[in-house]
Amino acid sequence: MTYSVELVTDDTAFAELAPDWARLYGRCAAATPFQNHAWLHSWWLSYGSRGRLRLLLVRDGRDLVAAAPLMRVRRPVPTLVPLGGAISDYGDVLVDDERGEEAVAALTEGLAAAARTALIDFREVRPGGAAERIYERWRGPRRRVSDSLCLELPAVPMDDLVARLPSAKAQRVRAKLRRLTALGVQRQVVRPEEVDTALRRLLELHRLQWQGRKVTSEHLRSRFCDHLVRSVGPMVRSGDAVVTEFRLGGDVVAVDLTLLSRRLAGGYLYGAHPRLRESKADVAVMLLDACAEHTRSGGRGTLSLLRGNEPYKHHWRPEPVVNQRLLLARRRTAPLLSATLCDVAARRRGKELLRRWRERGGDGP
Repeated sequence: MTYSVELVTDDTAFAELAPDWARLYGRCAAATPFQNHAWLHSWWLSYGSRGRLRLLLVRDGRDLVAAAPLMRVRRPVPTLVPLGGAISDYGDVLVDDERGEEAVAALTEGLAAAARTALIDFREVRPGGAAERIYERWRGPRRRVSDSLCLELPAVPMDDLVARLPSAKAQRVRAKLRRLTALGVQRQVVRPEEVDTALRRLLELHRLQWQGRKVTSEHLRSRFCDHLVRSVGPMVRSGDAVVTEFRLGGDVVAVDLTLLSRRLAGGYLYGAHPRLRESKADVAVMLLDACAEHTRSGGRGTLSLLRGNEPYKHHWRPEPVVNQRLLLARRRTAPLLSATLCDVAARRRGKELLRRWRERGGDGP
């Protein structure tokens, strides 16, 4: 079987790929929500730079059977990196599960040709991701290093998540759930036609809940708002996202965005009014209860808490899962690989020194 390989660099052609991309996305079990066309294309509109788009497509006739959504960056070294950037928790390629290794081989060869004088740097690949198949077939210099830590729970009902906890802690969680009921907190899944308004409300509540505290600044920027509103609406309509509103006394006091794929559900972002905490409502318990509900159908096996090692996540006894960074070079670009590995090592050393300094009270008054 002979596959054709195409490199797309045109923004309009990217938009027109939506139907083909959706079919391929549905046939790739390893795909996460961050490989959804709506998410990637919207991200490109908000964050992309003209002339740097690199979409590698593999087709069998008209059927799209593999795709690598990439862009070219120049610093610190010339590199092809996944679309999605820092606001996406996972990066990967897409490969049709039914096409086997021939499609993987075609995509690998296409990547080698497209890279030319650039390094290929697949960031935040979840273990078991399709990009690992590219890595295994790569003939040139390659290295695998650890990337971000994600925490994962089994995709089971809330009662089962509570049952996994030690007895005393489980009792406290059940009391918090009863407290939410006693307060009259009600939740409702937002209809597709109301998603845009709900997302803007989510971001306003997110801004309010973090007022006066350190917050991810990107979440407060207009380009992020534009991206979220533009991408999540289509994802809700296709069943790849759920927006939930929480009401207290008739007022919306919290909004949650959960992203979905075949294998996992992940709570991506929420906004909660300080009124909830003032009412002694446990927002983390409230959100996890809603997220667990979204895993009941679809055969998903994982409820992901996504990136971050925050202490509150460990209350649920999650499994730590480390994303992978897959670096691929050709012989001529091997020095770029070496330079990148040196940079990785230096950054890790710097973080370790900073951690030790803080443990010794270095950031104290």
